[in-house]
Amino acid sequence: MATRTARRVDNALPWPAVALASLAIVFFALPLAGLIGRAPWSEVTSSLRSVRVRQALKLSVICSACATALSVLLGLPLAWLLARRRFAGQSVVRALCMLSMVLPPVVGGVALLLALGPDGLVGEWLDRWFDVHLPFTAGGVVIAQTFVAMPFFVITVEAALRGADAGQDDTARTLGASSWYSFRRVTLPGIRSALIAGAVLSWARAFGEFGATLTFAGNFPGKTQTLPLSVYSTLSTDRPQAIVVALFMVVVSFGVLVALRGRWLGGGDPPL
Repeated sequence: MATRTARRVDNALPWPAVALASLAIVFFALPLAGLIGRAPWSEVTSSLRSVRVRQALKLSVICSACATALSVLLGLPLAWLLARRRFAGQSVVRALCMLSMVLPPVVGGVALLLALGPDGLVGEWLDRWFDVHLPFTAGGVVIAQTFVAMPFFVITVEAALRGADAGQDDTARTLGASSWYSFRRVTLPGIRSALIAGAVLSWARAFGEFGATLTFAGNFPGKTQTLPLSVYSTLSTDRPQAIVVALFMVVVSFGVLVALRGRWLGGGDPPL
């Protein structure tokens, strides 16, 4: 009992730190409280059942799932390359891969448009050779979401790979396992939590993406209008519906993070 009490005393934070931490909590909670306090509860069901919202929800779910799958497919080997290999210009490559995390989303959308648009660096040839048109399509939504979401997966998995014991892979290969077998049966199981955490963070970012989607894919109801774009469009014409949809998105994202936090995102009880 004395030892446990001593630990609690040692871990006690000074009151200024507690006060500032409490202020930070209030800062994050206040916008949510504003949504809850101003939500038109009597119109929640009718708002969520409207055709426009259901179309936007369906598109958001499908496109964010596709963006997450694409982020995992491309981001996993990229994270492995950055974590386990040394090559010239590696810091530049890492910065390039993380760039969309700090770019204004609208700037990212403009960059995508200039690269993959009809007159873009690559888009012109996609259009001419393969008749592929990405801007202002559902495919464009997926590309825009992947562009901003993939870095969250890469940075999470790269950190896990750096912290994992690479000697286990070497031992497996010494025993005759191929590189692919070692990667599937040794490396991936060892970073399972990071893979799930990275995928969840990527999905949450893709689900809430706005700026790059608006610029690159447009805001066409039933075609490219996702839930964030629906909130933007209806805020001035149907504010109650916009508030309901915004609150719905907050609840979904918050619920997913809370549900997965303890098991997959490194949450747990603090030491006594």
